[in-house]
Amino acid sequence: MVSSSKVFLLLCAGVLLGACEEQPTSDVADLNDEPVAVLPAEVTPDLQLASASTSFGDPLSRLTAEEQELFAEGLEEFSEEEEVDEGLGPVFNEAGCIVCHTDPVGGTTGRLETRFGRRGNSGRFDPLENLGGSLLQDQGIGAVDGGFTYVAEKVPRGANVVASRLTTPLFGLGLVDAVPDAELIGLARAQRNTRTPGIANMVTDLATGETRVGRFGWKAQVATLQTFSGDAYLNEMGITNPIFPNESCPQGNCAALEHNPMPTLNDSGAGVEAFKNFMTLLAPPPRGSGRSREGEELFQSTGCASCHTPKLATGRSPIAALDRKVFEPFSDFLLHDMGRLGDGIVQGNATGRLMRTAPLWGLRVRPVFLHDGRATTVTAAILAHDGQGRRARERFAELRSDKRRTLLAYLNSL
Repeated sequence: MVSSSKVFLLLCAGVLLGACEEQPTSDVADLNDEPVAVLPAEVTPDLQLASASTSFGDPLSRLTAEEQELFAEGLEEFSEEEEVDEGLGPVFNEAGCIVCHTDPVGGTTGRLETRFGRRGNSGRFDPLENLGGSLLQDQGIGAVDGGFTYVAEKVPRGANVVASRLTTPLFGLGLVDAVPDAELIGLARAQRNTRTPGIANMVTDLATGETRVGRFGWKAQVATLQTFSGDAYLNEMGITNPIFPNESCPQGNCAALEHNPMPTLNDSGAGVEAFKNFMTLLAPPPRGSGRSREGEELFQSTGCASCHTPKLATGRSPIAALDRKVFEPFSDFLLHDMGRLGDGIVQGNATGRLMRTAPLWGLRVRPVFLHDGRATTVTAAILAHDGQGRRARERFAELRSDKRRTLLAYLNSL
């Protein structure tokens, strides 16, 4: 593993601390006479830059023949749509991963899902699990033998918190998975005395039982790609598997499972593993045009980099393409208080105001933005920021039109 102190110093040497919103807001154009370097000061032999892909949907470069085969098998699993006799449902969101994660392969179609719950007078959040919450499955498999019909779930009348969730891109997640917990915890410590302190969301990884730093999902509620894969199989497709062996009860009514046409374990773990391999070996997005030194400077001087950390580093990995690599996700994968932009949903330690910093890489191929897809442009997404993102929003709004265009072109290059 790369030592925690080594990567921590690389990150703090200008990438993070130089952009932690400690600068005045009166004249954004003059915030940095000496621009902060985005690249680490030195890339040593044991800490190399991750190889860039040439197009979206590519596998990581320099994979072994065996790893290339695993990626191909994973891509095949990713591209298949499940059938009822394979365990689909009885309630689900989509029949296959590719339905939500294409255009390009591994991206997002803009598919929105629904979370709901109830906030009581005391402020306590109830996910209404007894009514099918907090994730709504918006499709059912229909009529089955015995005359029973499985229908789509609905938001129950008692819910007073309802939020849309955009399906997230899968690019480069193997690199994210390979970041040591210590580095994300160190990043949170580095932010502690800034205006934008992030929180490392400590969760129980259901695949191992270990306490880990969450990094996947809008609330950083999942720690590893293995669990992320198993979770998607159950909650998105209704496919039970060794990590998640129990079916979701339709609208919370577990008695309805008596009619389930596939009551046994739907996936032995092979499908989950293949999907995990696909995500692990999927390359990060290629950089586009519009990248400029001035754009980088504006990204930092406006405060965007205080949460959207440009670079992270992986630890040791048996996969050479993931082993001790510096990569550019433009996220710290920590929870931040987003004020009114929070979705109101509580998941574990992530309160209704806390949201994981969304990675910005591949921004140019997303059809909509923010957790609920409310923004149809990057400008609208920035101007919707609140809470810890408010000062960055204000600085962006203060930019001259030419500076704003330069920053937006830079964001479009990620």
